[in-house]
Amino acid sequence: MVWNETPLLKVQGLHKQFGAGCVHCHKPSTDEQTGSRCKYCGSIWACRNLSFDLYPGEILGVVGESGSGKSTLVKCLYFDEEVTSGSMSISSFEEGSTDLFSKSAQQKRYIRNHVMGMVYQNPYLGLRMGFSSSGNIAEKLFAADHFHVGSIRERAADLLQKVEIPLSRMDEPPKNFSGGMQQRVQISKALANNPPLLLLDEVTTGLDLSVQAKVLDLIRNIQHELQVAMIVVSHDLGVIRMLADRTMVLRQGLIVEQGLTDQILEDPQHPYTQLLVHSLL
Repeated sequence: MVWNETPLLKVQGLHKQFGAGCVHCHKPSTDEQTGSRCKYCGSIWACRNLSFDLYPGEILGVVGESGSGKSTLVKCLYFDEEVTSGSMSISSFEEGSTDLFSKSAQQKRYIRNHVMGMVYQNPYLGLRMGFSSSGNIAEKLFAADHFHVGSIRERAADLLQKVEIPLSRMDEPPKNFSGGMQQRVQISKALANNPPLLLLDEVTTGLDLSVQAKVLDLIRNIQHELQVAMIVVSHDLGVIRMLADRTMVLRQGLIVEQGLTDQILEDPQHPYTQLLVHSLL
C-alpha cells in the first residue's frame, strides 16, 4: 500500500444525531465518559466527529460493539442516512473538490450508482428478491447508464461467475438461494458499475462458519483482482484480521483508536480495544 498517494475518500468531522436534540446536546461531546445519549431529551449522537482517509485499493476495517456507530457510519457514507454535519469527498468524483454530503438528492443518486457499491448485512436490503440474479445486476447497470442488453447480460454472467453462482441459476431469483449465495449475488450487484469504493456492513453475520470463510475468501480475491478500496464493518475481529490493512475502533460514536490492523490487534493501546482483543482470545 502506498500511503503517500492521494486518498480516494476523505471524511471530516462527520456527526450523526438521532432525535431532535435540545439546548443541552446541540453539539456532540467528544468526551468518552459523557456518553452518546442526552439525558435530557434522549437524543443519540451515533457518530461524533469522525475523520479519516481511505486510499485506493486499501481495506479499512471498522470495529466496535453493537451501538458503537459503525453501521450508521457506512449508511451515512452511502447516503442511506442524512448526516447532521461533516464533509466527504471522493477523488474520482469532481477531482475530490466538493463536499458530497451537500449535494442534491439527484446528485447523490448519481454518486451511489457510479462510484460506490454497498453490501448490506441483510441481503433483502440490497437485492430485489423477486427479480432474477441477472436482473438485479442489470438494475444497477441501468442506474449507471448502461443500456445495451447484450452487454448487460454478458456483464451479469461474468460477475456471477466471479462470485461462484452457477450460470444455470443466473435467471433464478435470490429468494430461492441460501444466505451465503444471496450475499454473493449482492456482492456481484455492488461491483456491477466497477466502483472504486465498496462498503460492506457485517456481511458475514448470521452465516455458518464454512459459508463465512467462502464469503471472506471471495472478498479478498475481489480486492486483489480489482484493487477496489473497501470499508469493512464488523464486530468480529477475526474478519477484520483477515481482511483489513488498517483498522478503526469505534465506541459510543467516537474513534478511540486507529492504525495498522496488526498493530491494533497485537498491541492495542486503548482500554476498550484491549477489551475487544482479549475477548477474542
